[in-house]
Amino acid sequence: MAGKEAMIPLLTPHKMGKFDLSHRIVLAPLTRCRSFNNMPQSHAILYYTQRATNDGFLISEANAVSTTAMRHTWTLDKRTSRSMETYCGSCSLKLSFELLSLQPNGEAPISSTSKGITPGLEGRDWSPPRRIRTDEIPNIVNDYRLAARNAIEAGFDGVEIHGAYGNLIEQFMKDEVNDRTDRYGGSSENRCRFALEVVEAVVNEIGADKVGMRLSPYSNALEAGDSNPEALGIYMANALNQFGIVYIHVIRNRAFSLLPMRKTFKGTFIVAGAFDREDGNKVIADQSADLVAFGRLFLANPDLPRRFELNAALNTCNETTLYLSDPVIGYTDYPFLEA
Repeated sequence: MAGKEAMIPLLTPHKMGKFDLSHRIVLAPLTRCRSFNNMPQSHAILYYTQRATNDGFLISEANAVSTTAMRHTWTLDKRTSRSMETYCGSCSLKLSFELLSLQPNGEAPISSTSKGITPGLEGRDWSPPRRIRTDEIPNIVNDYRLAARNAIEAGFDGVEIHGAYGNLIEQFMKDEVNDRTDRYGGSSENRCRFALEVVEAVVNEIGADKVGMRLSPYSNALEAGDSNPEALGIYMANALNQFGIVYIHVIRNRAFSLLPMRKTFKGTFIVAGAFDREDGNKVIADQSADLVAFGRLFLANPDLPRRFELNAALNTCNETTLYLSDPVIGYTDYPFLEA
């Protein structure tokens, strides 16, 4: 990519903590549902290898940290050594479309609340959640700690804690979900307590230089909204500074600016949310972000950095094959540019 870097902001280098990145194009974490029996297969190696570049940054699909954290079938389980980490909470299903139990013994998924997601939302029959008892929370925090250790032992460079898109951590942070009256509910400090306890446990286990966190304060995905998302985002950015984690990865909402979070957080600031080449270059050029994560574009274009360098035509993502369990279709079969 030499010779193009000065002209294309996305192709300029960036130092993210101890990592020297050759460009600013990141593979966003994408649920792909291709891991049979919750174990990664050889096609996963090919999928990520196709999208790898020298000193590039790839974030793997989310992995479950316990048996109560499964949301989809054919996703990864990180109770043994795996990659990134998530906990789905009330957005889990007891039964998937394949009628496989996603909760042990058909139990209710755990959440910050006993309020369920509206039946039929996204065409699914959501299972009513069970409010986690206060005394259970330390064990869940420990699940994240162990999962982080397993990831590092498996050879990953770090972990991204999933605090976005309606998963368990976000169910605690957002006031339109969290209706608790204990020390984990009410004020911003209380609602964010669980998230920060997870961060502290993971940082203490593997080191802050190996930890990032994904946040979506402006999202109301799976009905996980907040009455003051800007204040929530700034609170979390300030709190995460205290742990010295290497980055935060924030989902944008075009109706709101992420600049207050950007100005608050001291580490690398990654943005995601349907960016294309033009607006990705723009946010880097105007220093609104350090890195840009691409989801569907990188999925459909395994050589995305090369295509951005040449301003070449892009493959279109086939939405109908996003979550097939087929190991190839819509996974490793998207074409590269001809030499």
